[in-house]
Amino acid sequence: MCSKTQAENLQKPKPQASASFKVTGHKPTDWDNKLLLWTGRFKKAEDIPETVSFEIVDAARNKMHVRISYVMIALTIMGCIMMVILGARHESLTSQNLEKKARWREEAAQSVYAKP
Repeated sequence: MCSKTQAENLQKPKPQASASFKVTGHKPTDWDNKLLLWTGRFKKAEDIPETVSFEIVDAARNKMHVRISYVMIALTIMGCIMMVILGARHESLTSQNLEKKARWREEAAQSVYAKP
């Protein structure tokens, strides 16, 4: 039923799956170079090659995302602690705003009376 011989089947080149999925070199931008330095992947800017794999750049980006997240968590915790301390002293943003506006009114009234 098959009209092809085994020799014809063997002569056909088979596509290589690994070659089609091969990641080519990625030329890092200036921002990528800074990320690679900040994350400690390379010690100096001169050490960074012309092309790096995308996985290296992606790992550096992920590392910076994690570091930025840690900084944001720390700032949030510090802000919460500061609000608790200010709340314990019964200082609120509303009371500070009212006091500031009262001072501005007094200064405006004094400046009006000072100008003859």
